[in-house]
Amino acid sequence: MAYWLLKSEPDAFSWDDLTEKGKAGEPWTGVRNYTARNHMKAMAKGDLCFFYHSNIGKEIVGICEVIALAHPDESDDTGKWECVDVRAVERMPLPVTLADVKANPKLSNMALVTSFRLSVQPVKPEEWAEVCRMGRLASAKAPSKSAKKKS
Repeated sequence: MAYWLLKSEPDAFSWDDLTEKGKAGEPWTGVRNYTARNHMKAMAKGDLCFFYHSNIGKEIVGICEVIALAHPDESDDTGKWECVDVRAVERMPLPVTLADVKANPKLSNMALVTSFRLSVQPVKPEEWAEVCRMGRLASAKAPSKSAKKKS
Protein backbone atom coordinates (compact mmCIF):
# COMPACT_ATOMS: atom_id res chain seq x y z
CA MET A 1 0.00 0.00 0.00
CA ALA A 2 1.12 3.52 -0.81
CA TYR A 3 0.04 6.78 0.78
CA TRP A 4 -0.89 10.04 -0.87
CA LEU A 5 -2.28 13.51 -0.20
CA LEU A 6 -5.04 15.01 -2.35
CA LYS A 7 -5.78 18.73 -2.21
CA SER A 8 -9.15 20.29 -2.87
CA GLU A 9 -10.55 23.75 -2.33
CA PRO A 10 -13.45 23.14 0.07
CA ASP A 11 -15.66 25.72 -1.61
CA ALA A 12 -15.32 23.70 -4.86
CA PHE A 13 -15.30 20.12 -3.47
CA SER A 14 -15.03 19.46 0.26
CA TRP A 15 -14.59 16.48 2.55
CA ASP A 16 -18.33 16.61 3.23
CA ASP A 17 -19.00 16.48 -0.53
CA LEU A 18 -16.91 13.31 -0.79
CA THR A 19 -18.59 11.65 2.19
CA GLU A 20 -22.00 12.34 0.62
CA LYS A 21 -20.93 10.24 -2.41
CA GLY A 22 -20.85 7.14 -0.18
CA LYS A 23 -19.28 3.88 -1.34
CA ALA A 24 -19.54 4.91 -5.00
CA GLY A 25 -16.97 7.63 -4.38
CA GLU A 26 -16.04 10.27 -6.89
CA PRO A 27 -13.53 10.69 -9.75
CA TRP A 28 -10.68 13.03 -8.72
CA THR A 29 -11.04 15.19 -11.83
CA GLY A 30 -9.57 18.50 -12.86
CA VAL A 31 -5.88 17.81 -12.20
CA ARG A 32 -3.86 19.62 -14.88
CA ASN A 33 -0.28 19.08 -13.73
CA TYR A 34 1.85 16.32 -15.25
CA THR A 35 3.57 15.36 -11.99
CA ALA A 36 0.24 15.15 -10.15
CA ARG A 37 -1.26 13.12 -13.03
CA ASN A 38 1.70 10.74 -12.94
CA HIS A 39 1.20 10.27 -9.20
CA MET A 40 -2.40 9.24 -9.89
CA LYS A 41 -1.20 6.82 -12.58
CA ALA A 42 1.04 5.22 -9.91
CA MET A 43 -1.84 4.72 -7.46
CA ALA A 44 -3.23 1.25 -6.74
CA LYS A 45 -6.69 0.29 -5.55
CA GLY A 46 -6.68 0.35 -1.76
CA ASP A 47 -4.04 3.07 -1.46
CA LEU A 48 -4.96 5.62 1.20
CA CYS A 49 -4.92 9.39 0.77
CA PHE A 50 -5.11 12.32 3.12
CA PHE A 51 -7.85 14.75 2.07
CA TYR A 52 -6.47 18.27 2.41
CA HIS A 53 -8.56 21.43 2.31
CA SER A 54 -6.46 24.01 0.47
CA ASN A 55 -6.93 27.78 0.46
CA ILE A 56 -9.74 27.68 3.06
CA GLY A 57 -8.70 25.93 6.26
CA LYS A 58 -5.38 24.58 5.00
CA GLU A 59 -5.74 21.34 6.94
CA ILE A 60 -5.86 17.58 6.55
CA VAL A 61 -9.46 16.70 7.38
CA GLY A 62 -9.91 13.06 6.39
CA ILE A 63 -8.71 9.87 4.80
CA CYS A 64 -9.97 8.53 1.51
CA GLU A 65 -9.22 5.36 -0.42
CA VAL A 66 -8.43 4.82 -4.10
CA ILE A 67 -11.26 2.67 -5.49
CA ALA A 68 -10.54 2.86 -9.25
CA LEU A 69 -7.25 3.02 -11.12
CA ALA A 70 -6.27 5.92 -13.35
CA HIS A 71 -8.64 6.40 -16.27
CA PRO A 72 -9.48 9.24 -18.66
CA ASP A 73 -10.70 12.38 -16.90
CA GLU A 74 -14.17 13.09 -18.26
CA SER A 75 -13.72 16.80 -17.58
CA ASP A 76 -10.84 16.93 -20.10
CA ASP A 77 -11.55 17.58 -23.77
CA THR A 78 -7.94 16.96 -24.85
CA GLY A 79 -7.73 13.30 -23.79
CA LYS A 80 -4.34 13.70 -22.10
CA TRP A 81 -5.45 13.96 -18.45
CA GLU A 82 -6.39 11.10 -16.16
CA CYS A 83 -7.94 10.68 -12.74
CA VAL A 84 -8.58 8.03 -10.09
CA ASP A 85 -11.78 7.43 -8.15
CA VAL A 86 -11.74 7.82 -4.36
CA ARG A 87 -14.19 7.30 -1.52
CA ALA A 88 -14.22 8.74 1.98
CA VAL A 89 -13.02 6.39 4.71
CA GLU A 90 -12.63 8.35 7.93
CA ARG A 91 -12.72 11.93 9.16
CA MET A 92 -9.65 13.05 11.08
CA PRO A 93 -10.69 13.31 14.75
CA LEU A 94 -8.50 16.41 14.96
CA PRO A 95 -7.74 18.20 11.67
CA VAL A 96 -4.01 18.65 11.11
CA THR A 97 -3.25 22.16 9.91
CA LEU A 98 -0.51 23.19 7.52
CA ALA A 99 1.00 25.20 10.38
CA ASP A 100 1.09 22.03 12.53
CA VAL A 101 2.80 20.10 9.73
CA LYS A 102 5.38 22.84 9.18
CA ALA A 103 6.08 23.06 12.93
CA ASN A 104 6.81 19.33 13.22
CA PRO A 105 10.50 18.54 12.48
CA LYS A 106 9.54 14.95 11.60
CA LEU A 107 7.56 16.36 8.64
CA SER A 108 10.10 18.90 7.37
CA ASN A 109 10.67 16.92 4.15
CA MET A 110 6.99 16.12 3.53
CA ALA A 111 5.83 17.16 0.04
CA LEU A 112 3.11 19.30 1.66
CA VAL A 113 5.96 21.48 2.97
CA THR A 114 8.43 21.22 0.07
CA SER A 115 6.03 20.99 -2.91
CA PHE A 116 3.08 22.83 -1.45
CA ARG A 117 1.51 23.75 -4.82
CA LEU A 118 1.24 20.16 -6.08
CA SER A 119 -2.37 18.91 -5.82
CA VAL A 120 -1.54 15.17 -5.68
CA GLN A 121 1.47 14.21 -3.58
CA PRO A 122 3.12 11.05 -2.28
CA VAL A 123 3.33 10.61 1.49
CA LYS A 124 6.05 8.46 3.06
CA PRO A 125 4.89 5.78 5.54
CA GLU A 126 6.62 7.52 8.46
CA GLU A 127 4.94 10.82 7.50
CA TRP A 128 1.59 9.05 7.27
CA ALA A 129 2.05 7.61 10.76
CA GLU A 130 3.05 10.98 12.21
CA VAL A 131 0.13 12.87 10.67
CA CYS A 132 -2.27 10.16 11.85
CA ARG A 133 -0.82 10.49 15.36
CA MET A 134 -1.22 14.25 15.23
CA GLY A 135 -4.80 13.84 14.02
CA ARG A 136 -5.54 11.42 16.88
CA LEU A 137 -6.35 8.43 14.70
CA ALA A 138 -6.22 5.19 16.66
CA SER A 139 -4.22 3.39 13.96
CA ALA A 140 -1.39 5.03 12.09
CA LYS A 141 -1.42 2.44 9.30
CA ALA A 142 -5.07 2.52 8.31
CA PRO A 143 -8.35 3.72 9.72
CA SER A 144 -10.27 1.31 11.89
CA LYS A 145 -12.85 -0.78 10.03
CA SER A 146 -15.55 0.24 12.50
CA ALA A 147 -14.84 3.89 11.77
CA LYS A 148 -15.32 3.61 8.03
CA LYS A 149 -18.02 5.88 6.68
CA LYS A 150 -18.79 7.43 10.07
CA SER A 151 -18.19 10.91 8.79
